[in-house]
Amino acid sequence: MFDSELAEVVTLQRRRKTKAQGDDEEGFFLDTIAEYQWARDVAGLAATTLERLVRPIVEICEHYGLAPWRLTPRHLDMYFAGPGKRGRSTMRQKMNTLDGYFAFLEQRYAGEIARRFGVAVESPVDPFNRPRHRGDFGLRVPPSRQAVREFFSAWRESLRSSRKPSVAYRDYVMAKIAYLSGVRAAELCQVQMRDVHWESGQWGRFLVAGKGARGSGPRHREAYLFAEGRELLWWYVEEIRGLFHDDPNDRHAPLWPSERLPPAAAMLNLTGVSPSISPSTFRNALKRAGHRFLPGPVHDLHPHLLRHACATHNYESGMSLWEVQKLLGHDRTTTTVRYLSTVQADPEMAAVASATRAAQRLVADKGNLR
Repeated sequence: MFDSELAEVVTLQRRRKTKAQGDDEEGFFLDTIAEYQWARDVAGLAATTLERLVRPIVEICEHYGLAPWRLTPRHLDMYFAGPGKRGRSTMRQKMNTLDGYFAFLEQRYAGEIARRFGVAVESPVDPFNRPRHRGDFGLRVPPSRQAVREFFSAWRESLRSSRKPSVAYRDYVMAKIAYLSGVRAAELCQVQMRDVHWESGQWGRFLVAGKGARGSGPRHREAYLFAEGRELLWWYVEEIRGLFHDDPNDRHAPLWPSERLPPAAAMLNLTGVSPSISPSTFRNALKRAGHRFLPGPVHDLHPHLLRHACATHNYESGMSLWEVQKLLGHDRTTTTVRYLSTVQADPEMAAVASATRAAQRLVADKGNLR
């Protein structure tokens, strides 16, 4: 809503120079929203993230018809217990977003708001309704290697009787590639036909717009297919991709197209580039497949859990920590370590194996330590 106006933001100082009305709270509020987005844009956040930052603020202010500095903790409690009630993670994210905006107001414009409107800026997120956790720190337990193998096998067998075969095969191949390569759902959905490079590496690779770090914005990186992924993706491109509405030979066409054309294109019977499948659609398809085919104890399957499974299973198979870090596209090894919290490890057996290797080296070197 406000992204296109960032370049034309009227600062609060310029508003004073143009003799804006002292009681124009709505205009002042819109200025603070635009400047908040501007500040976060300078920090390197993506446009979609900027939109999500202001959406909860505008949402609750429009509901009460109040400027944000007139909201109280009671307003937030009534809103999120009533019309604004959503899932726990969604409400936690919205509360944290509101708290971040008020930190911006307190830091930059608390004095200005007090002089103009006689109100002290104070976050309505108080110690009583503040989320206990500022993020999702729960332990993610991925399914075992055997469970994943059985899951994909059962899912593959069911594809023949699917009502929409092209969509079913697309979802299956997406999930298998997500598990083999460890890419995120948003990264995978954005891949275009031109991003697949069959000649790279040993088995081919594909480019993804990876998640940024420390305000850098999206970082493009190579994702790995390995032998199984190359064979599966090649079959998908040759046999399935052409079943959708658009032209698969178009380099800008999505690798994973949506089966639904935009309404305007459908009415005119146009066959241009189809939109790509959305991450939420992929998550829902994977969740349904998990409930149907994944043997216990894990049944709630989502793309990020496949990413954890990719890291865990490759590390248990002998891939080094640095190689798993490169596979996942992490900037820091400490981030990768958190993905390996459920790795089956035995320090005692590792010590025995290390001592055995040392003894073998001594024998090979005829007792000489070098």
